[in-house]
Amino acid sequence: MLRTEPNPLPTQRHGGTTTSPAFAVALQPVEANLVTTDTEGLVAGEITVPVGDFQMPAYRAMPVGAGRMPIVIVVSEIFGVHAHIADIARRFAKLGYLAIAPELFVRHGDAKAEKDIPTLFANIVLKAPHAQVMGDIDACVAWAGAHGGDLSKLGITGFCWGGLITWLYSAHNAGVKAGVAWYGRLTGLKSERQTSYPIDEAAALKAPVLGLYGGVDAGIPLDTVEAMKQALASGTDAARQSEIVVYPSANHAFFADYRPNYDADAAADGWQRCLDWLRRHGVA
Repeated sequence: MLRTEPNPLPTQRHGGTTTSPAFAVALQPVEANLVTTDTEGLVAGEITVPVGDFQMPAYRAMPVGAGRMPIVIVVSEIFGVHAHIADIARRFAKLGYLAIAPELFVRHGDAKAEKDIPTLFANIVLKAPHAQVMGDIDACVAWAGAHGGDLSKLGITGFCWGGLITWLYSAHNAGVKAGVAWYGRLTGLKSERQTSYPIDEAAALKAPVLGLYGGVDAGIPLDTVEAMKQALASGTDAARQSEIVVYPSANHAFFADYRPNYDADAAADGWQRCLDWLRRHGVA
């Protein structure tokens, strides 16, 4: 049974600035609003997920001694599975979920080690084909189903690049019940690796997605958000059930408590909407 409390973001915080190696080098220094979720009552840590002959690392968190658990796949930003993403997995696990955050860039290098964002994009992020990412997440879903997860209660959420992937995966896998995409880019330049963007897949969604966006996010113009709404309105039942919420004064990465753009009010509201959305659509 999924626990329904506590819904709010955890309140444990550490003041000051840290240069913890658990965060990506390109993100240093880390800001002061870190939310830290402990592992009491959880099984949490790194696992490996077989994808063909490849053993993909991932972070897994789930409650101790639970029965069949709802599953949520947590897709990272471009920085890979660093401390913030692992903490989000633990937040879900505290609520009764089996949460898995896969290292989707690991074939191409260590996203946490690159010194700046342009180099990270060029050397790693743009080398990860969307087809590979979809297959890797499929493998995580299969792993979850074999290790205590209830495949009839499957959700996905992601942040920044992971928000983009959340939209794509919700069009890829008919087993997904709901997705929550946090400030995921909706349009972009296509290539042989980046074959489509959310706006291309909007009308074909297999699961309803809640999109959470910042009104002053310069990287995701509001006209692309409006275009996405229009594409959803002319799509499948799941597409038409999807919703987009824009926080007028929030910037990109407003949920990222370790970054300067963190917006506590938007983050708390978005987290509650995320949990409500998953439960409403049967991921509970």
